[in-house]
Amino acid sequence: MAILFSTKQLFSICIILSFMLSFSYGRSPNPAFRIKAVNLGGWLVTEGWIKPSLFDGIPNKDFLDGTQLQFKSVTVGKYLCAENGGGTIVVANRTSASGWETFKLWRINETNFHFRVFNKQFIGLDTNGNGIDIVAESNTPRSSETFEIVRNSNDLSRVRIKAPNGFFLQAKTEELVTADYEGATSWGDDDPSVFEMTIAGRMQGEFQVTNGYGPQKAPQVMRKHWSTYIVEDDFKFIAGNGLNAVRIPVGWWMASDPTPPAPYVGGSLRALDNAFTWAGKYGLKIIIDLHAAPGSQNGFEHSSSRDGSQEWGLTDDNIQQTVAVIDFLTARYARSPSLYAVELINEPLSPGASLKSANKYYKAGYDAVRKHSSTAYVVMSNRLGPMDPRELFPLASGLRGSVIDVHYYNLFSDIFNSMTVQQNIDFVYTNRSAQLNQITTSNGPLTFVGIYIVSGEWVAEWQVSGASKEDLQRFAKAQLEVYGRATFGWAYWTLKNVNNHWSLEWMIKNGYIKL
Repeated sequence: MAILFSTKQLFSICIILSFMLSFSYGRSPNPAFRIKAVNLGGWLVTEGWIKPSLFDGIPNKDFLDGTQLQFKSVTVGKYLCAENGGGTIVVANRTSASGWETFKLWRINETNFHFRVFNKQFIGLDTNGNGIDIVAESNTPRSSETFEIVRNSNDLSRVRIKAPNGFFLQAKTEELVTADYEGATSWGDDDPSVFEMTIAGRMQGEFQVTNGYGPQKAPQVMRKHWSTYIVEDDFKFIAGNGLNAVRIPVGWWMASDPTPPAPYVGGSLRALDNAFTWAGKYGLKIIIDLHAAPGSQNGFEHSSSRDGSQEWGLTDDNIQQTVAVIDFLTARYARSPSLYAVELINEPLSPGASLKSANKYYKAGYDAVRKHSSTAYVVMSNRLGPMDPRELFPLASGLRGSVIDVHYYNLFSDIFNSMTVQQNIDFVYTNRSAQLNQITTSNGPLTFVGIYIVSGEWVAEWQVSGASKEDLQRFAKAQLEVYGRATFGWAYWTLKNVNNHWSLEWMIKNGYIKL
């Protein structure tokens, strides 16, 4: 069946089904043991929707990496467009804005930016021509592709774009956009250097927060966040409320701590060390989850994509770089009794992440884990997007102690749009049970289920009016009952979140869930 997908700040329920092959070496699986875990999302890999205040101190924070901008000339009345999506001239002749008319920011500092177009070139001055025509031809941003956005303080949607030659862009005609306008402006509709700007999309991940604060401020902000957002008392709370494990999302840059490549900052590895200390103290297991791989495996902010691009797995060097991260993490924690599993990657997205690349990486990543541990389970996330939920079975069947994650979503399908609360609950009991039974075969792999339960945003996305606390309690109960049958366990997204129902801590303290 097709698998729906979306970014985490939008989806309401994410259900992760994983299949673990039994194995007899080292530590045998205990059939009576079930993982009851919570994700520590938004801690070591930033997701702005989980803790928006982390971005509050960024100067000019409207313009972070990956922000999608569209510009409409006030004189021509049409949008700037990278003709053919890039590789040639920039024009101003589109009546509506879509992909070719959308420019993704690469932030240099709070005032200077590169603009990346649909085909991944950067707009800049035509240095091979008259030096003032605007083109989108360079695959690598240089000084000639560096611009400044000047906003009207009385109307922030009105902007001028200052080119590296010191002049402003202007739409002379629908077919001619140049950087040769000089002088001040009254911001009127008669000024060809004025554009109406629309922010069509934003990203708030690890790249955005660290590059936004910059190399001087980011280390201070991130280290304070890591040392205060998740603390020992949280592990005590987790262990004291019926949970026995945590799933900890981490980023690839952690393997280079304490001096990761810019814009990332060092310090997250110490936080993960603390997590293992606390887990040992309170008897909790840890699943290390490589949530953000080099190049981004899905283009989402929670995999630390710079601008929405997905570039993981395209080369052997990239795959080997990712394997090296797994090798580093497993070697560091293999001797800890708290290490329960290593998830090789989270949510690779098809078709960008091909099955061939995924299989190649999973085999190499599995071998990297086994080099250091014979007992840690190895988790392989099935791809999001178009795919066969059983596509990794041929690989996993030959790898002892492997786990396959398949993600289901209870939203972003038309079938949920008009469902009542009861119909959604029935869907869990009927459809999800059937899906679980289908992939849980006799003499087959064990199963792992992760449950992500949402708040009022979930109710609103269902378009159910007047949903009560009891409704959400019943929905949570249904999921716990169905996914509690899985032979490996389940995990809740996430421990803390400003959106209350996304926070398991809040849900427990307020009586929505009792374990």
